[in-house]
Amino acid sequence: MKKKKISILGSTGSIGTQAIEVINAMPECFEVVSLSAGDNVDLIKKQIKQLKVKNVCVKSEENARILQKEFSHVNVVYGDAGLDEICSDKENDLVLVAVSGKVGLKPTLKAIENGIDIALANKETLVMAGDIVMKLACEKGVQILPVDSEHSAIHQCIKNPEDVQRLIITASGGPFRNKTVDEIKKATVEETLHHPKWNMGKKITIDSATLMNKGLEVIEAHHLFRMNYEDIKVVVHPQSIVHSAVEYYDGSVIAQLGFPSMHIPIQYALSYPERLKGIKTNSFDFVKASRLDFEEPDLDKFPCLKLAYEAGKAGGTYTVCLNAANEEAVYAFLAGKISLWQIYEITKEILENYVSVSVPDIDTIIEHDKITREKAKKLINL
Repeated sequence: MKKKKISILGSTGSIGTQAIEVINAMPECFEVVSLSAGDNVDLIKKQIKQLKVKNVCVKSEENARILQKEFSHVNVVYGDAGLDEICSDKENDLVLVAVSGKVGLKPTLKAIENGIDIALANKETLVMAGDIVMKLACEKGVQILPVDSEHSAIHQCIKNPEDVQRLIITASGGPFRNKTVDEIKKATVEETLHHPKWNMGKKITIDSATLMNKGLEVIEAHHLFRMNYEDIKVVVHPQSIVHSAVEYYDGSVIAQLGFPSMHIPIQYALSYPERLKGIKTNSFDFVKASRLDFEEPDLDKFPCLKLAYEAGKAGGTYTVCLNAANEEAVYAFLAGKISLWQIYEITKEILENYVSVSVPDIDTIIEHDKITREKAKKLINL
């Protein structure tokens, strides 16, 4: 395959570091043009030395000065303007958006405007502005390649979207699948961060424990694959071997399987439409997998999933509100300000008193995101 030139937004996070592992396993296939990171200066320094990149973006001007002094040959930028600059560089064949939170939205749109394909690992981009993002991608002829294991699985299983009857998204059930509501209400941050199957960032791990993560994935799937919410089903699959499945109108079901590893969906997105041997180490062993269990999600224990479905079906900026309220509540839980169950209560209360805009533009989305976060912070600090 032709050597792809790639920029990684969020290079020091979980997805970003694993993407670099994939790229390092196939240096003949990929070249990293630019990196962006938050405040992890020590790690970004190592990545600059290792990958010999042209551009680097960090969060603050102070850290940009530190890096520029040490790496005079690198173009060091910072903040939102820096991300825009990286995503405007048409040398890129692909931008991997692996930052978390709303910060991923505008750079994604900027890359699409410049005709650059996107490997998307940022849920908020489609949850907040799926209609706008997918419409623009269609107009510009840009591919949105999903990195989430569930959406990657669906992407691998779909040939002709018009033949698809239903999407089946799997969930591990998280650390509290076999716990009671009372036990969930008493859960500590440490217990909640102990995911049984996946090693992820803190925010997504908390969302996985409440199943809000699965709700956000349902909203993403709605936009990525143009499926009605009624035709997207979530099933709990504790082994995390079936990553998702597609049911066709003739009754056939095609699923993508593999032992839990983010390297596979990352590599698939980076190399698409080709498949490369790359970082794969072991063949899948059906005997070792042994058994596959499936069950309905318990919406009494995990009501955040229900909230996400309701917000998605309501449309407009309801999903903006859902995402912002949940995110602020998750950060409050991580800071020890509220309980795990209050993430649901706070998000629910804000949604119940929210007035949506049915067809928003980006400025409206950003405004509603900001307003919702302010309301969430007030509730948290009561």
